[in-house]
Amino acid sequence: MIFGGLLLAWATSPSDKVLVAHRGASAYRPEHTLVSYQLAIEQGADFVEQDLQITRDGKLVCLHDSTLERTTNVEEVFPDRFREEVLNGSIHRRWYVSDFTLAEVKQLDAGSWFDVRFAGERVPTFREAIELVKGKAGLYPETKSPEDYREMGLSMEALLVEDLKAFGLDRAEADPSTPVIVQSFSAESLKKLRNELQSDLPLVFLLSNREGAEWTGFEQLRRIAEFASGIGPAKGLIEVDPGLVERAHRAGLTVTPYTFRSSSVSEPYTSVAGEMEHFLYNFGVDAVFTDNPDLFPRNE
Repeated sequence: MIFGGLLLAWATSPSDKVLVAHRGASAYRPEHTLVSYQLAIEQGADFVEQDLQITRDGKLVCLHDSTLERTTNVEEVFPDRFREEVLNGSIHRRWYVSDFTLAEVKQLDAGSWFDVRFAGERVPTFREAIELVKGKAGLYPETKSPEDYREMGLSMEALLVEDLKAFGLDRAEADPSTPVIVQSFSAESLKKLRNELQSDLPLVFLLSNREGAEWTGFEQLRRIAEFASGIGPAKGLIEVDPGLVERAHRAGLTVTPYTFRSSSVSEPYTSVAGEMEHFLYNFGVDAVFTDNPDLFPRNE
């Protein structure tokens, strides 16, 4: 397994580059399903990503959105269980994960929206994802909207550590065959893991195109290094400021940009493989998040 558990190999072996399967092999199979994770492993992923949400009964499930309507048939199974919200002057119906028990979420079809061939795929729990990935690749969970859940009295961070501990994976390098890295857009979530829960797992602070620029100066990066091991910037931040990679490395941080996908390659790149290669070997990033694990360009 490249990188071990610390995601700091750039410091001693810059030729080692790491492949993180974004929501599994999500270009080919429905995101955050076991079949997507399995294909990512078969395609050589070093890490498989799991976005996390919490059900009404306090169980971690793997789902990118805080609501269920985009990637499941919740509107058919539970047509009256929505909340109405006003967005840009229009009323929208939302089926929040936190309004449903795990048993109810498990009734939903999480595959047909992508392709009828995957009808009947279910939303996996984080523990089910761990069982599948353990020993075959690393885990790369993200705490999604942890502040929203905190307002409900739920600690995503504590649940994450609890699930990892059940598999003996709650400490750095506990199982070299299954390294774990935790990521979040929430600095407070990462600080809670590091300071309150005393986790020594490597942590990656995600930076968006919209708000990330405020963190990209050297002094700001040094502040990040006080609570995280790396940054995960939107790739556009690097395109407009390639020096970000060198500054982050100088601050002791790894750099793992997102998201590289065959469905959204833009000029000057002609392929997602070429785009990833440029970021890895010209910009010098350490790893990438990609929907296309099979197209990851390794220089071996």
